[in-house]
Amino acid sequence: MTKVLRNDGKGNAETLAEANGGGEFKCLILDIETAPNLGYVWGLWDQNLGINQVVDWSSTICFAAKWFGKKKVMFHSDFHDGHEAMVKAAWKLLDEADAIVHYNGKAFDVKHLNREFLRQGLGPPSPHKDIDLLTIARSTFKFPSNKLDAVSQELGVGSKVKHEGMDLWIKCMNDDKAAWGRMKKYNVGDITITERVYEIMRPWIRTHPHVGLYTGDLDCCPKCGSDELQRRGLAHTPTLTYQRFQCKNCGGYSRNARREADTTPVTRNVN
Repeated sequence: MTKVLRNDGKGNAETLAEANGGGEFKCLILDIETAPNLGYVWGLWDQNLGINQVVDWSSTICFAAKWFGKKKVMFHSDFHDGHEAMVKAAWKLLDEADAIVHYNGKAFDVKHLNREFLRQGLGPPSPHKDIDLLTIARSTFKFPSNKLDAVSQELGVGSKVKHEGMDLWIKCMNDDKAAWGRMKKYNVGDITITERVYEIMRPWIRTHPHVGLYTGDLDCCPKCGSDELQRRGLAHTPTLTYQRFQCKNCGGYSRNARREADTTPVTRNVN
């Protein structure tokens, strides 16, 4: 699928849809798990390790992903696929995605994967938009805790899968098959609740990519792509006025890109 939008100078929606391989907004839900750095230490508190004390560097050991709105959850790992094949599978998905939904993924998941891509000489996947739900939680709401487990429980969409903690990672690093089964369940569980949190938060996300730019429907709700929009008053900038809409599907607000006629004030504020 190409993400290059061709412009025929006429705002032709069919041209936009054709340029995007059939007019689909490819939104990927993503979560990774990593192994810890291994090293020699002299104590258990307030330690600083030199590079020569590191035995093995941290790496991505597995990831789960799901196309938003689809049923299938994909899972790849060092144990099930081998490290190189797992990284290539992640690269292919990121290369296909228009947007990636994650929780702290912009600072963690995506950067870890970029390092894996760099190590394997894969080059960067095609650009995508990041929809980081942790950023949205912090900037828009005041939860008692911004951890995914706390937010998902408060929103009533479930909780993270319970596990034995660090012991699970150690067992997986030692190729324990049963432990890898629990790791898969944990990783896939994060995808399930992340997608549900995204659905609830989506109408609040002001920076959400405009779905219509990918589907070719330029008059749709920018957040969910629905064409069920109702007029809900006017949106005012300091000097211009626009028609405001609310989506009947997701509840998100948007406004017309074209200003209302004859609404430019004839006066201006002065200091």
